[in-house]
Amino acid sequence: MIDSEVIILGGGIVGASAALMLAQRGKRVALLERDFCGSHSSGVNYGGVRRQGRPLHQLPLSQRSHQLWADLPGLIGIDGEYVRSGHLKLARTHADLAALHAYAEASGEFGLDLQLLDHTQLRARFPWVGDVAVGASLCPDDGHANPRLVSPAFARAAQRLGAQVHEQAEVTHIEHNGRLFQVRCVNGLQLQAPWLLNCAGAWAGNVAAQFGEPVPMQSAHPAMLVTEPLPVVMDVSTGVEGGGIYARQVARGNCILGGGRGFALGPQQARVGQAAVLEILRNATELYPFLKGAQAIRTWSGTEGYLPDHEPVIGASGTQPGLLHGFGFAGTGFQLGPAVGETLADIVCTGASRHPIEAFSIRRFQPLEEDPCP
Repeated sequence: MIDSEVIILGGGIVGASAALMLAQRGKRVALLERDFCGSHSSGVNYGGVRRQGRPLHQLPLSQRSHQLWADLPGLIGIDGEYVRSGHLKLARTHADLAALHAYAEASGEFGLDLQLLDHTQLRARFPWVGDVAVGASLCPDDGHANPRLVSPAFARAAQRLGAQVHEQAEVTHIEHNGRLFQVRCVNGLQLQAPWLLNCAGAWAGNVAAQFGEPVPMQSAHPAMLVTEPLPVVMDVSTGVEGGGIYARQVARGNCILGGGRGFALGPQQARVGQAAVLEILRNATELYPFLKGAQAIRTWSGTEGYLPDHEPVIGASGTQPGLLHGFGFAGTGFQLGPAVGETLADIVCTGASRHPIEAFSIRRFQPLEEDPCP
């Protein structure tokens, strides 16, 4: 039995960030990952590092993450192809453009420095955008990174600071003996600790349910593709008000696009169907005409965890002292990951979060107790 101070379930960017932040503070940490760190949603996502468009109550955490991303090499030892290119959110209708204006006004206190562009301004500044867009909102300091590099690098950085990182260590049993959490893995590994962090992504609901906190978690599978290298013209990461497609171009010239859904092949595997690829390409050629005729050279998918309100669960269990949750990011956890990891580390080390997280409590899914005296 290995004694630790904190056991973390899940080696995605949230769990690995928590391991890094705890190791920085001298805690004995064990990070358990059923496959390889960053191999599921944290490694197969689009790579957007954006604050624009988030619900307002996510922005304090998002702003803190923005600060942490600013020195990514100092944090994890690599640049992860992170660039603050700007994030351009396109509007295809005047109603969508009005929604962008409303968001800019509502989020003004958070310092996103949003720049609203009408059709003429958009065409002058970003001539590669299709005429179907009637305007846009630009967040100049948002950007993108390579999730296949960044996510596992958080785990390696934690390991360099003394965290134990165990890959291919699927958990088979968890219990609390009244004093410590005890965890067994399929490879025979056994650990115990007073703190357990549930950062298991799409599978985190199983852990929560074991401790009497079931959540209506559903799995979804992003549809992603990358093109052949093309002349570099797209100098910002892009999205669309109301959803549908997102795209960015990397320094090598490849364009990474996503939108729609793939489908599951099994409990841990997913792929992109033909219909999703065709829908991405249809949207892409309308919004980004320079992509007409480009060859898609690879498609991929993964498994992400979604809750009905599309908000994450962050913070303490309502039933089991010592249990903390960090899951359900609905495909938007890549940017938030460092701040969420720091928040979980804060709760372990100080008993409280430095940022408001009440909106993300798991208690919102528990039935209200009936008043015995109505």
